[in-house]
Amino acid sequence: MARTFPEAALEKLLKRGGAPRVSLGAKEALRKELETLGGRVAAEAARLAAHAGRRTVDESDIRLAFRFIAQSA
Repeated sequence: MARTFPEAALEKLLKRGGAPRVSLGAKEALRKELETLGGRVAAEAARLAAHAGRRTVDESDIRLAFRFIAQSA
């Protein structure tokens, strides 16, 4: 499977979160979780766009999809 997120970007996110050092396993775990979350958001955003009678997902669909997913977590 192609790597969706560059390793350096994942490390930067983790360090911004306060981690002084980051293992390869931590970066891989973050990558997998972000890919899973991204897929869920994309599917929900597509459903919202279709419900609105659109075929194009826009910014508001993404934001609303995040809210729905956060509430269900």
